[in-house]
Parts: sequence; structure tokens; C-alpha cells
Amino acid sequence: MAAGYLEILRAKHAARLLTGTLVGRLPNATAAIAIVLFVRAEGGTYSLAGALAAVYGVANAVGQPLLGRLVDLHGQPRVQLPAALASALAMAVFAFTGTDPLPLAYGAVAAAGLFTPPLEGGLRALWPAVLRREDQVHTAYAMDAVAQEVMFTVGPLLVTLCVSLWSAQAALPVLNAVGVLGALWVVASPPSRAWRSAPREAHWLGALRSPGLLALLGAFLFIGIALGSITVASVPYADDHGGDAVYGWLMAALGLGALVGGVAYGARRWAGAPERRLRGLVAFLAVCYLPLMLMPGAVAMVALTALAGVFLAPAIACAFVIVDRHAPRGTVTEAFSWLVTTFTVGASVGTGLAGPVVEAGGALWGFAMPGVAGAVSLVVLLATGRVLAAPAVSGMVAASSENDPNRAAEPRFSSGDRA
Repeated sequence: MAAGYLEILRAKHAARLLTGTLVGRLPNATAAIAIVLFVRAEGGTYSLAGALAAVYGVANAVGQPLLGRLVDLHGQPRVQLPAALASALAMAVFAFTGTDPLPLAYGAVAAAGLFTPPLEGGLRALWPAVLRREDQVHTAYAMDAVAQEVMFTVGPLLVTLCVSLWSAQAALPVLNAVGVLGALWVVASPPSRAWRSAPREAHWLGALRSPGLLALLGAFLFIGIALGSITVASVPYADDHGGDAVYGWLMAALGLGALVGGVAYGARRWAGAPERRLRGLVAFLAVCYLPLMLMPGAVAMVALTALAGVFLAPAIACAFVIVDRHAPRGTVTEAFSWLVTTFTVGASVGTGLAGPVVEAGGALWGFAMPGVAGAVSLVVLLATGRVLAAPAVSGMVAASSENDPNRAAEPRFSSGDRA
């Protein structure tokens, strides 16, 4: 299992790009908890803390595809580093001015989220240029998904460490400064400086011109809803089975399950169309959500939560391959950023919907939501099967420097369908 990942990491620049991207995304992985802790340290209410964190999340969801489009148009260094600096500066303004005046706090947090650099989408655009074989790129996508789970697990621990060593106020600029260094480490690398998007035809829809990409985004909206609903439904369950410690174990188990699944998925080569494989993974994902409704004791529930996460990272990794196949020429970074945005929006919607559901029917109905959302995601994939199975809407064959580093001819979008 380790051999495939070591082969990727031994490739020139691969370890640097992966590490730099993870460090560069540290502010995004820690923003919500860092904002909440800072607002509470300033004497603000939980409602205000939640509202500011939500503004950051919404602004981030808006900014990712917009900045991704700019990366496709102007290259990575010209967009990623200035965006990272702007985001860090905005968060520093928030840290040093606090919540008074309130409009300035909301504006600073919104700017920090809006200018968060699309390093995640940028890395996935770089993998084909760094690795030699298609199967290596697929393994890199799986390793990427696993690394994200690690970052979102370690990130909150780093926030609490900064708070304990210094203060909640210092944590915000420190973590964002580290993020800028990560972004700089990426954009200063030869692959990032040399990368250029394939020629594109201007259209306001950009990557969303692809029907296959739209179908994939529709499916992943509901996967995000499933994940968001679990985070809410777990709260009343934990209240009845041990409190905050149990809730922490449930969330950690969900991430651990995804990590294990992603590692196993990336350890082998997969034959067949990724679109068909994704349907199977989402089906297993939906089925594994159902046992959560049993709500057994804490230890068994932790195990079931880990099981619920096993197929998440493989589904995400498989989706990366499909995005690469369906992204119109010249829009690959934007397309990957749309996937990130859709998943984030779905998780936020799931969190919002699960609250009233839990209040009306308790944790049981809350845990029913992931299974329903997973089933709807599968239905979307099945209903759009023909669209997803046809990444080349015309018979045109063209070489794509962004999707195929070896310049191998592959079916792509015709000039009338490119974005």
C-alpha cells in the first residue's frame, strides 16, 4: 500500500507541492474555530461568533471558483500569492480591531474568506504536469483527499495550541502568516511557475458550461448535505451518551474512517470508467450512513461513524478524476474549485436543515438525513449517467496541456463547447 504513495512522493516537486498546499490551506482549515474562540475571548456572543464564521464560509465558497478562473487566465503565481496576502491582511485587521465596529469585523472576515487562494484546485491542476502516468495522477488524487482529512483533523489542534501559548487574538495572524508561507512555497516551485492553462474561449459560465460537471456538482451537493447533517445530529446523541468528549470522538472517527478509506482506495489501480465507479462508491456511502440510525452505545456508535466515513475520501478522489475528464479546456482550476465550493455549500445546507429536523424528531431523524441525502446523490448520478459517460460532447480530438502532460490526444470539447 505504501509503495504507491512513496512512488508519488519521490516524483520531483510532488512532496513540495503537497506539503505547501496543505500548509497554505491551514488558515481555511482553522478559520471557523479560530474566529469563534477569538470572538468569545473578546466577550462576544456565540451567535455573533457563529455569524462571523458563517460569513467567512460563504465568502470562501464564492471566492474559490472566481479565483480559480483567474488562475486559469493568468497563471498560479499572479493570483495565488496576492490572494493569500490579501486574505491574511484582512484577517489581521479583524484580529487587531476586534468586533467593534461590527461592520468592519464582518467586512474583514468576508474579505479573508473571499481572497482565500484556491490552492486545493491549483494542486489538482498541477498533478498531471508533475507525474508521468495517468494511474499515478489517480493515486495522487486519493493521497490528496487523505491529506485534506489529516489537515482538518490537525488544524483545530494547532488553533488550541496557539491559543494556549499566546492568545486567541494572536492565533489568527500567526496561522494566516503560516498559510502565506505555504502559498509562497507552492507558487515559487517550477511546476507552478511553468503551468499554463490550455487555450479557452471566453464565456461567462466558465467551467459550468460542462453538463457532466454540473451533474457531478449536483451529486456532491447532497453528499455535503449528508456530512453536514451528521455533525448536527451527533450533538444530541453525545448529550445523552457522555457529552462533549463523545462528540469529539464521533467527529474524529468520521475523519479517521475517511482517511483509512482514502488510503486503501489509492493503494491500487482501478480499471473501468470512473463515472461507473463513483456510482458504486456513493451507493456504499449511502448504505453505510443507515446504521447510524441504530444509535447504540458510545463505543459502538464511534465504530459506526468511522464506517460511515470510509467511502467519503474514495468518492472524493474518484470525483477528482471525473472533474479532470469533464472540465472544459482552460478551466481545470475553476472546475476543481467549483467542486470544493459545492461540497462546502452542501455541508452548510445540511447543518442548517438538520437543526430543525433534530429539534422536531430528535437525533434519530437527524441521523436519517445522511442516508436520504446519500440516496438522492446516487439518484442524481444514475439519472445523469449518459451525460457523465460522455465527456467529449463532440468527436473533436485535441491535446490538452493541463489535463495530459504527455500531450496524448484525447477527446475534448469542441471549440463551440469550450469555456
